[in-house]
Amino acid sequence: MTRRELLLLLGSMVVAARALGAQQKAMSVIGYLNGSSPAANPSLTAFRQGLRETGWVEGENVVIEYRWAEFHYDRLPALAADLVSRKVDVIAACGGANEAFVAKNATSTIPIVFMTGADPVETGLVASLARPGGNLTGVTNLNTQLWQKRVELIAELVPKARVIGYLINPNNAQAERGADSAQQAANAKGLQLEILKAGTEAEIDAAFATAVQQHIRAVVVSDPLFDSRSGEVVTLAAQHGVPTIYIARKYVADGGLISYGAIFTAAFHQVGSYAGRISKGAKPADLPVQQSTNFELVINLKTAETLGLTIPPAILARADEVIE
Repeated sequence: MTRRELLLLLGSMVVAARALGAQQKAMSVIGYLNGSSPAANPSLTAFRQGLRETGWVEGENVVIEYRWAEFHYDRLPALAADLVSRKVDVIAACGGANEAFVAKNATSTIPIVFMTGADPVETGLVASLARPGGNLTGVTNLNTQLWQKRVELIAELVPKARVIGYLINPNNAQAERGADSAQQAANAKGLQLEILKAGTEAEIDAAFATAVQQHIRAVVVSDPLFDSRSGEVVTLAAQHGVPTIYIARKYVADGGLISYGAIFTAAFHQVGSYAGRISKGAKPADLPVQQSTNFELVINLKTAETLGLTIPPAILARADEVIE
């Protein structure tokens, strides 16, 4: 090999190495932290769409490292630590305040985009909504108001109910916050609120049986754990003849009575959009925390008829969808 040929070969190797380095650098890595399971998160498509609209396509120029706790919330710190050790570019902490705080405790340098139902300023996640500061920003679904609204709606729908059950997952650290908000709403209506606890499939069945034994006339269901078992929960409510209000439309589509809550696809889309923008250089501190503005009230008239309930005209007028 001549000296000229050797130089040409070395030159081509340098160019190839630079091209490979550029490709590797262009492949962003986003960590996705969630306390639930893939089956309970149909809104992942909206998250990926938010990324796509900012120029990131999974498998082409971005890798998403998924970490699911499968409702074992005690696993979240280890999952977050693993994402930090892998030096991901952004952590999308979806699912609630549990994930947001775990991610915040795991790193003060890697950008975090959260989705929470709690007030992020009141709980100390960010300094303010307009100027989050630090390495966090995200979306809040304002669950405090939603928990109270669900109690008010079910009380209006079942006016003879003096005792209302509130079904929670005791393994969720945010359950107590929701119960406190629901209690405030019950007190304002002069109602007695009984806390029903279910952290496993067997306990869900037992919770509805307890509701009947304690003469609870209506139930509020509120936890991601129950989303993955929505069909079972709806069936139990029907078997026991207990009017129940849920957090999402899919329960009502499965035969549940009524639901009221944020449209989660919009929130997931915003998290994906923010994660994409940050991967391109935006700073979390410069991106204001977004408040969900998309909420929906869905009613199943057939279920109401089966339960012997007449939907008040005022509730029907506010409904975004009525399933007949």
